[in-house]
Amino acid sequence: MSNTSAPAPAPASAAPVTVLGLGAMGQALATAFLTAGHPTTVWNRTPDKADPLVALGAVRAGDVTAAVAASPLVIACILDYASVYETLAPATGALAGRTLVNLTTGTPAEAREAAEWAASHGFAYLDGGIMAVPPGIGTEQAFILYSGEREVFDAHREVLERLGAAHFAGAEPGLAALLDIALLSGMYGLFSGVFHALALADSANVPAAEFVPLLSSWIGAMATAVPHMAHQVETGDYADGVVSNIGMQAAAFGNLLRASEEQGVRPDLFTALHSLMQERVAGGHGAEDLTGVVELLRNRA
Repeated sequence: MSNTSAPAPAPASAAPVTVLGLGAMGQALATAFLTAGHPTTVWNRTPDKADPLVALGAVRAGDVTAAVAASPLVIACILDYASVYETLAPATGALAGRTLVNLTTGTPAEAREAAEWAASHGFAYLDGGIMAVPPGIGTEQAFILYSGEREVFDAHREVLERLGAAHFAGAEPGLAALLDIALLSGMYGLFSGVFHALALADSANVPAAEFVPLLSSWIGAMATAVPHMAHQVETGDYADGVVSNIGMQAAAFGNLLRASEEQGVRPDLFTALHSLMQERVAGGHGAEDLTGVVELLRNRA
């Protein structure tokens, strides 16, 4: 364990917090802390972005060093990791002995590098992934992933819970960013299918209002297969519980692509999956489940 853990914070109900970065998400984070009664210091490169928060009781810091010095817990939600380094460069001395929770969107590698940077400057660090849109912050719909030292997370958990359910992803600093990207992958995959389905229905002048109940019901029914898929990936047994093998699905999938083209709908969102299905079948796995395409996505080297 490192020696960068911050001192025990004040009681959660009274713990002061600093928020750096006041875009839509930063505004939402600061508002949640203020609403919960936390003394909240805010800073943004454009000072007038703090005006609505000051009206709610926040303290506007004159510079980033003053903002950091105001609280033992500092939340950063800035454009990217390069901006985090640039913003905090003059304040690394002030951060010593404090905790930085970086909720800036990035990659696992960037999170690991940031953790090393924090350790080199003597302050505790948690990396986070926000699984909510700004209006959801502070509600039951929001949850935030955190990774880093468990002791640091536990010390500030009550305060972090003001933003949404706090989920500890693990000690490896890049895990929160990884799970964030994985969850977004699932979301965008779902959205891709919905976009294509709506375009197909529209191509036949089927009103979206009539089609969406069918789509929602179908997606809900298919989602029940996800735990079984996860089990197959964990065990590597893609022949377990096969209902519709990939050989059959790969052959039928061509209909989806051809029908789309016939209707004037671009099949771009699905051509890659079809290629993977065909590759898996060509590799001798036609009798197994579709989930086996995961093996083609993995890069175990």
